[in-house]
Amino acid sequence: MIGSRLTRRLTGLGHHVVVVDNLWRGKKEYLLDNFGKPVIDLDQDLHILDLSVPGQIDTLLDDVDYVFHLADIVAGIAYVFSNQGSVFRQNLLINSNVIDSIRKHPVKGLVYVGTACSFPQDKQSGIDAAPLVEEDIYPAWPESAYGWSKLMGEYETFLLAQEFDIPVSVLSLHNVYGAPCDFSYQSSQVIPALIRKAIEFPDQPFVVWGSGAQGRAFVHVNDIVDALVSTLKNGFGQGVIQIGPDVCISIREIAETLVEISGKDISIDYDLSKPEGDRGRCADYSKAKRILGWEPRTSLREGLEETYRWIEARLNGA
Repeated sequence: MIGSRLTRRLTGLGHHVVVVDNLWRGKKEYLLDNFGKPVIDLDQDLHILDLSVPGQIDTLLDDVDYVFHLADIVAGIAYVFSNQGSVFRQNLLINSNVIDSIRKHPVKGLVYVGTACSFPQDKQSGIDAAPLVEEDIYPAWPESAYGWSKLMGEYETFLLAQEFDIPVSVLSLHNVYGAPCDFSYQSSQVIPALIRKAIEFPDQPFVVWGSGAQGRAFVHVNDIVDALVSTLKNGFGQGVIQIGPDVCISIREIAETLVEISGKDISIDYDLSKPEGDRGRCADYSKAKRILGWEPRTSLREGLEETYRWIEARLNGA
């Protein structure tokens, strides 16, 4: 989702972009423009590689100025909490291998994408919790192995900067949504999962995991790409910068909005036996605004409608 949108933006700005992916959740078709034309040379500049294997990008870095490290193993809450050990290990390997390759083949800058899941769980107490600030990250106590793995990658990124004097930017992203996205039953995250349920209702029940009282700071992928492009100019050497809104939206509100967008008479069921994850969080994005000139611009309703129509079109075979 993020990588394909970022690739489109960067090529539109005239940059030559090389993409590495294992296509676990990505697809080649996501690198096509609105007219079906590839935005990069898929034969020369798309490399299908497993970054958990050392040295995979060594031969690619000599002609690269900047690396955006977006790769990790992440999925919906069901997948993450059912595969904590493997998620943790794979992400440690991916992060460490990418950073080690950059040690051996220095670049002008590394942008590492972290996650709000790395913040301590006691700071994510509900939709009324105080907005997180970057200094809240320590003392560390993420709820999930995913959050720990991303925090370890963040730490190793700063070691790279300290030891090899390679400029780094670390953006800590809140809950990103938009298209293209994974809307599969097995690994989709909350918004695409609920959109699929709304589209398939009444053939499938519309069930929300947990009480619906849990919340997140949802940020549209276009706004994330804005931050990633801006950090190339102003974000290096600035420590961690949070990217996300200062408003926490409950999953109940997301579900109710998607029901409105669907135009269907849908009854919402809440399954209290299912995990909810962190109770709620949002971002004090004043650092991002000061350094990057960034703030969220895409309204939640606009972003949800766009994502709904994208998933609907693909479920209908478009």
